[in-house]
Amino acid sequence: MILVIDLLEHLEDYFSFLRNIKCKSKYKIFHIPLDISVQSVLRTKPIIKLRKSVGHIHYFTKETALELLKDCGYEFLDYFYTAGYVELPAKSIRNHIARIPRKVFYSLHQDLAVRVLGGYSLMILAK
Repeated sequence: MILVIDLLEHLEDYFSFLRNIKCKSKYKIFHIPLDISVQSVLRTKPIIKLRKSVGHIHYFTKETALELLKDCGYEFLDYFYTAGYVELPAKSIRNHIARIPRKVFYSLHQDLAVRVLGGYSLMILAK
């Protein structure tokens, strides 16, 4: 099994990388931050901050991440969201307060909460 954890968003040519590792093992686990949300598009600063602070040069939604894997010949077997902004320690009081609507919204409609508020990643099992 190959683990590709929080990597694709940093690679200049992730298509070649994905094609090159495809034959290395039967199963792969991908963890891809979902940086594009309504909030990140409206505010613009979150995406620029990610670019400067952690080096993200590509940005994904659930749909674009899954389509990327399909385009490279992968079959996804399962996937689920991970909630970094909710589960990891808050970096500020503002981050701590922002957890409340994320948790409530997520409990009502996962896909919509991720698309609107952001703060989630996608864990994917593929072959």
